[in-house]
Amino acid sequence: MTSVSTPTASTTRTTMVNRFDPASAADLGTAEQALLARRRAVLGDIYPLFYQRPIHVVRGEGARLFDADGHEYLDAYNNVLAVGHGNPRVAQAVAGQLARMNTHTRYLQDGVVEYAERFLETYPAHLDRVIFTNSGSEANDLALVIARWRTGAQGVIVTENAYHGTTALVAGVSPENGPLMPLAPFVRTVPAPDTALHGDAAGSVFAAAVREAIADLREAGIGVSALLIDTIMSTDGIYPGVPGMLAEAFRDVRAAGGLVIADEVQPGVGRLGTAMWGFARHTDEVDMVTCGKPLAGGLPIGTLVLSSELSDGYAVDHRYFNTFGGNPASIAAATAVLDEVEERDLMGSAARVGANLASAISSASAPYGWVTDVRGSGLFIGVEIAPDGGRSAGEVAALVVNALRERRVLISAVGADGRVLKVRPPLVFTDGDVELFTERYADALAHVQRTGGAR
Repeated sequence: MTSVSTPTASTTRTTMVNRFDPASAADLGTAEQALLARRRAVLGDIYPLFYQRPIHVVRGEGARLFDADGHEYLDAYNNVLAVGHGNPRVAQAVAGQLARMNTHTRYLQDGVVEYAERFLETYPAHLDRVIFTNSGSEANDLALVIARWRTGAQGVIVTENAYHGTTALVAGVSPENGPLMPLAPFVRTVPAPDTALHGDAAGSVFAAAVREAIADLREAGIGVSALLIDTIMSTDGIYPGVPGMLAEAFRDVRAAGGLVIADEVQPGVGRLGTAMWGFARHTDEVDMVTCGKPLAGGLPIGTLVLSSELSDGYAVDHRYFNTFGGNPASIAAATAVLDEVEERDLMGSAARVGANLASAISSASAPYGWVTDVRGSGLFIGVEIAPDGGRSAGEVAALVVNALRERRVLISAVGADGRVLKVRPPLVFTDGDVELFTERYADALAHVQRTGGAR
């Protein structure tokens, strides 16, 4: 296997998918132009905005966002607000905690212990310790550090368009950042298991690629410390696959002496409808699991769940202190989110509403030959687009995304060329939301077919 530490210049830069071009500012209204100018003057252009015409949001409620002119948008994209925008239970929990106390975790506190006990009940029995951080990036960083310590190896295997965070270490294992941010030399990439191409054999094809990466790391004298994987391969193009699809590859990594780290920031918190965590659709044979902001409805939080053997062994000669990882306000929010997920059976709702949404998308897409696959699990659905009429698949997908934005429905696109529509609404999405989404999605497809334009 050839090292991918220096991607070619021809690689599509995925960070450009669904990105607003500041050169188009003249197309915005006067108020939006003024706010954009102020934003760029203090934030610069390092934070990209979505859509050809950015949205000036001022309020949210459930699966709705509202702009400065009072227009209502159906949010079919934001997973961080897992239990909905403006959730009263989360807001009240955070306000109450902030009014009492918010400090670091070097004092004994009830809340963090009580939450950790409940949180770990959602994992397999061998994963019995949790370490709190402020973000999924920090959690992934620590997981890789522990994997290196345990294995004595450096090599990391990721999928070809993976994204795992922003620290120096995890940015170096995140090819989705594009060719101008080269991967670390100890990284090997493997194609995501393309279920549209390989069907039920996708898992075996993926495992073969993982074995090849292991052999290449060994030949280079690097060895394998971990397979770090988002278990629905979100940024690669959303590949849920059949249950058990990833089990063979996971076994191969562990047999080679490496650890399996499941990054659950996107597929976790019951989103896939069959289990609280995406890896559980395939196997419980994982060594570490990370998650992030969806746990606390958008407040800063990250978690690394691992075995007591790994955690306590690492602690003998190392320490990990994160000043506000697991702070009381974030823990209060996370507790409220877990209450909402469990008491409202949002995982069961994700399974039922998500199946209805996938079916409705498939039906609405059927007349269009350039929509080639609809796949997903629960409330995480990918819609694969093909080239059409001289336009690339990514160009067609962008037209659909922006046509939906003009119809006040929010989604995005993923994959190395942005060819897969990403439909990932808050868990509070309802059957009524499915009807509204389908109506506007069908209208957007018809518009793109008829005119090739977004509006």
